[in-house]
Amino acid sequence: LFSRQFMKRHGVHLLATTSTWFLLDVAFYSQNLFQKDIFTKIGWIPPAKTMNALEELYRIARAQALIALCGTVPGYWFTVAFIDSIGRFKIQLMGFFMMTAFMVGLAVPYDYWTGQGHQAGFVVMYALTFFFANFGPNATTLVVPAEIFPARLRSTCHGISAAAGKAGAMIG
Repeated sequence: LFSRQFMKRHGVHLLATTSTWFLLDVAFYSQNLFQKDIFTKIGWIPPAKTMNALEELYRIARAQALIALCGTVPGYWFTVAFIDSIGRFKIQLMGFFMMTAFMVGLAVPYDYWTGQGHQAGFVVMYALTFFFANFGPNATTLVVPAEIFPARLRSTCHGISAAAGKAGAMIG
């Protein structure tokens, strides 16, 4: 792992897998962390002070399950269907690009999307960020390190990449 030969052959691969996992987890966990606030802003759940803890938990879980069913799960299935025909790199690049585009599309006119009558559009675009996270880097960050490294170092390199992702999650 620490040899010159490994660095020459796989150093760029390790840098690529760690950096993409890190960047994905910054965005992905940040997005998950603020879901409760987003759901409140668009009127899916009432403000926390109007509910007891169990009711709040139930409503947040219900909203998250809907986003997962409409965005996250179909994204994984699209990855399964197209990973061999499109390729891992293209799916990852497309996923990062589309996540960025939808997040910018939500953030720049945020007041418009959270205003009266536009919540459905906000939810669709928000679900699409999760769709492209999973039809993109969230799936490929798991697959690529498991395939790209030599068998005797595969689990170590996968673990290093995953650790970089967890560092990104902490920052997110």
